[in-house]
Amino acid sequence: MNPSAAMAEAAGVCRGAAGEAKAMARALARAFHDDPVFTWVLHGDPKRAAMLERGFELFLRSVWLEHQETYTTSSVAGVAVWEPPDQWRLSVGRQLRLLPAMARIFARRLPRLLGAIMTLERGHPSDPHYYLPFVGVEPRWQGRGLGAALLAPILSRCDRERVPAFLEASTPRNRALYERHGFAVMEEFKLGRSAPPQWRMWRKPGTASGSGVWRRRLDRRGRASYPRSRVRALHQHGRGRRAQRPLSRADPL
Repeated sequence: MNPSAAMAEAAGVCRGAAGEAKAMARALARAFHDDPVFTWVLHGDPKRAAMLERGFELFLRSVWLEHQETYTTSSVAGVAVWEPPDQWRLSVGRQLRLLPAMARIFARRLPRLLGAIMTLERGHPSDPHYYLPFVGVEPRWQGRGLGAALLAPILSRCDRERVPAFLEASTPRNRALYERHGFAVMEEFKLGRSAPPQWRMWRKPGTASGSGVWRRRLDRRGRASYPRSRVRALHQHGRGRRAQRPLSRADPL
């Protein structure tokens, strides 16, 4: 891949729009297609690609985009979904309204999915924080630093506003990436006895060792503005990680 293309994508991080919901859902579905947790939740269903795409689109349109904290790149090569403090839990009414569409999408896989959601909610911290339910990058763009670029807008805000952040990591490689951005493991857990391990992670504001590297501004349209030298550093960082360890399709970043 042309290095300048990755640099342009990293420099073009902006808020996602409703008109991009389908493309963002497709990017997330491809990023998480072989994710070990989704594979367990959907029982390795051969139709899980379609399930994931339709499920992500449902939640983008019905829940996430209204928060205006979903970020993507200029060609929708990756997506980061954030939820503002105290906005991560859906009311019972909204959950009930989503159930018919979820049943159509996930069919016989729905009970395990609902059980997984309940487990995640039970372990969710009560202190106010920004929550990152999903960040994923298209497989052909992975290892280019786009994951870090997509995290930057909210992590910078967390540092400015002195607000913590929270997420659940689904692979050791992603856990290591989040640790480089200041997240620390709270606990390891599983969605079920046969499920793969996950890690609840918490980030105190201002704790990322390289937080200054990703500091940037958003214009009125929510588009990121990076100094050219910082974008180059981002690309080199991603290329270095790629050289150190081959990418697996199970890694969404």
